[in-house]
Order: sequence, then C-alpha cells, then structure tokens
Amino acid sequence: MRVLDLAIIVIFLVGMPLLGVLIGGRQKSSDDYFVGESKISWWVVCLSVVSAETSTLTVLSIPTVAYLATPGAGGMTFLSLALGYLIGRIVVSYVLLPKYIAGDLVTAYAFLGKRFGTGVQSTASVTFLFTRLLADGLRLFATAIPVKVVLASFGVTANYWVIVIALGVAMVVYSYFGGVRAVVWVDAIQMLWYILGAFAVIIVLAGKLPDGWLGKAADANKFQLFDVSSPVLTSPYAILTAVLGGAVLSMSSHGADQLIVQRLMATRDVKASQKALIGSGIVVFLQFALFLFIGTMLWAFYNGAAPVKDLKLNNNDELFASFIVNELPNGLSGFVIAGILAAALSSSLGALASSTVTDVYQKIVRRKLTDSEIFRQGRIWTVVWAAILVVFAGLFAQFTTRGDPIVEQGLSIAGFTSGALLGAFLLGLIFRKARQFDAIVAFVTTVVVMAFVILGLKFNKAEGSFLAVDFSKAAGNSVSLAYPWYPVIGVLITLLVGGLLSLRHKTPATPPEEEPAAAAKAA
Repeated sequence: MRVLDLAIIVIFLVGMPLLGVLIGGRQKSSDDYFVGESKISWWVVCLSVVSAETSTLTVLSIPTVAYLATPGAGGMTFLSLALGYLIGRIVVSYVLLPKYIAGDLVTAYAFLGKRFGTGVQSTASVTFLFTRLLADGLRLFATAIPVKVVLASFGVTANYWVIVIALGVAMVVYSYFGGVRAVVWVDAIQMLWYILGAFAVIIVLAGKLPDGWLGKAADANKFQLFDVSSPVLTSPYAILTAVLGGAVLSMSSHGADQLIVQRLMATRDVKASQKALIGSGIVVFLQFALFLFIGTMLWAFYNGAAPVKDLKLNNNDELFASFIVNELPNGLSGFVIAGILAAALSSSLGALASSTVTDVYQKIVRRKLTDSEIFRQGRIWTVVWAAILVVFAGLFAQFTTRGDPIVEQGLSIAGFTSGALLGAFLLGLIFRKARQFDAIVAFVTTVVVMAFVILGLKFNKAEGSFLAVDFSKAAGNSVSLAYPWYPVIGVLITLLVGGLLSLRHKTPATPPEEEPAAAAKAA
C-alpha cells in the first residue's frame, strides 16, 4: 500500500463528513433534522436506500459468498434472494408506504401507535433499536477489516477498537450537523463511488486472469442462478427459500425498519417514495450481481484457494480487501478502499435518534415535547448511539466467528425480530378486532419462539433426513434452519397468536386517537 493510496483514503474520510455538513446546511427544526422537510428527490432517496442497506457487508462479503460457493450450490444463487427483495418492496410500496407518507408520520412505529396505542409503538421501537444496534455494530466492524489490512501494508498493527472509534467519529459528524438531508445525499454520492470502484476492480482482474477462466467457472457452476436441488429448510439460497424468505425479509426491513422508512419519508409524496423503493430493488439486484461476479473472478484468480488455510488471511471476508491492497495499481487501490469505507459511512444514527425521541423518550416523560426540545434531544441521541455502536463493533471484532461470511451473520441477527415487527403491522391491517394487548402478547411470543428456532432448532445433516429434528446437536451432524425462513416464521406466529386473541372481541378496535370522541358519542 503506497502513500498516494493512504492520502486518498484520508482525504475521503475527512472530506465526506464535511461535504455532508455543507449539503445538510443549517437545521431549523426537528422535521428538517429527521425527515428533511420531505423535499428530497426520489432518485436521491433511491440511491440512499441502496447505500443504507448495502454497507461494507455487501462490498466485502458478497464476493466471498460467490467465492466459497460449492459446485452444487452455484455461485449466483444469492440473486434469488435479491429477486425476493424486489417482490417484497413492491408489496411495501402499495400497502405500507401510503400509511406512513399520507399520515405525516416521523417514524414507522408511529403508525402502530395510531392503530394500537403507545405500548405497541414503544415495544416495536425498542425492538428496532436493539436489533439495529446489533446489525450496525457488526456492520461497523466489517468496515474496520479493510482499514486493518491497509494499515498492515504499512507495517502498522492497529487494534480494531481504535479503528472503529475513528470511523464512528467520521459517521457522527455529518449526521449530527446535517441531519437526514446530509445522510441521504452523502449516501447517494458514496454509492456511486463504490460502484465505480467495483467496475475498476473488474477491469484490473480481467487483465490478470488466464485464458479459459470463464469456461472453468461455468463448469464449477459459478454462474448458476437458481438452486432447485438443495433442501429448502436448510439451504438459504434454494429457490423457494430465497424468493419467499427474501420477499418477507424485504417487507420487514423496508416497511418496518426505521433505517429505511426514515429515508422514504424524506421524499415529496407517496408516488415519489414508491418510485424510490421499487427502484432501489432493481439497483440492489444489479449490485449483487456485480459483486458476485467479482467473487467468481477472484475464485479464478486465486484458483479456489481457501482464504484462511491457504492464503493465510485472518478470516474469509478479508479476501477482497487483500486483493485490493496487494494487486491493484497505485492510486486505484486507495480509491477502491475509500469506496468500501463509503459503504460503511451510510449512517443509521438519525434513524436510531428519531425512533428513540419520538417513540420512547416522549412516552417516558409523558408530555408532548416542543419542536426545539425534539431537535435538541435528536442531536443528543445521535451522539449517544454513535458511542454505543462503537462499543458493539469492538465486541464483534473479538467474538465474531471466522467461518460464515459476515453478511450472512448480519442477516441472521435480523431474524430474531424482523418477523415480529412486520407481523405487528400486518396484524393491525388484517385483523380489525385486534387490540393493543393482543399485539403485545403476539409480539413477545414471536420473539421468544424465534430465539428457540434460531439458537436451538437443528436438523440432521444426513442425506435424505433434512426434515428430522436433531436434538443431539452433535458437531458436524446437524445444521440450522436457513436464515431466510426466520422472518417468514416470525410473521406467521405473530398473525396466528394475535389473530386468535382478537377473536375474543366482538367489535372492531377503536384507534386510540379516536377513543375520546367515541366515548363522548357513547355517553
């Protein structure tokens, strides 16, 4: 790694936060800070959504998925999941987005408050905060991987804690001063940056690969798109598992997760938010294809060598970063590494702060805050969440397993609560008799059951016995349920429990905001 590369990275880390502050301008109100006064163009929001969900997990780990794919599973089967993502976004665009945008809400969970009451709203928001904390802590740790590789090329052995603190400071600067407008615009710019970097890698790799590598990769099923032979319960990219699970997961992450919903609320109207969301699904599909193709090219370049065992890397997800540092020419290496960092600096701090202040803090103080108070608390919680994320990222650096690609670990984390969150929204829309108590019981039940499913449910790995639950859980003899099924099961449990409880009531529920008028009419 040469000095020019390091200079590019430093300029990027300093320049992007400053650019965000400049774009964000002076924040005048809480509405401006949290939703940008709903004036941001749909195409900018579209790119921001892609950048927000992509992160370093995609840039570093998706190539690893294709690289490690076994000949039977295929190297492009991850795209089946992306197909499900697109289907899920279409559903969210026409079912949930109109409720948020037309309702003039600040968070997605405010809809639950209007439908059920503040108890469900706060429960869902706290769940979001905890899940996002885990997912983004892992995401920040993933960003530290290429930085550590870069510093190692200079002979500097940096501790992961030091790296994540520096990245956390860069992230909090433009989120604190620029609000959601800065976050959205910086997201869009950073996405274009890392996509340009990906194309540069492909061009360089193409010149380094031997003749006939495409045919060799095709013979190894590296371009197989659909997996129709693997067991649907335990193979995450089997066609049914990936498409159905991906659709439900996308409905949860883009319809019931404040990280994405906050960005969509920053558009001008419902139609603009729909174009931004559906467009992001198309862009994500193409983006996944791009990075999977890079993974296949890396497989040909390294002749399928095991990253940890043969290439002596610390973990599998260092593969792409190692190639960038050691194989790309002077200057270009720094540009691509900066692009990877760009994927990480997509900030979730605004979403965490808005949900904390609107859905939790206001309920605790039991009074309606003034706009200036909300604005001030929003900035305070932006800093608080940045500090907490840094702590969790450092912990992940110490305890994350070396085997599975980080992106799969990140998606598994969401499985604990994504189904319950989406299920709560669907419960309110489908079961008109459901009350707040019904929703909370269903929500808690789902989280408890999913903890057992994810941590305790194992299947026998012997051929032909994937439907047999393996209670022995002996090492090497059992396999977990594929993570795309987690949100599907969670939604079904929430709807089943909440729907059955709602049968106790004879009349449809009265929304909390209409209860005073209904009581007066009855009197």
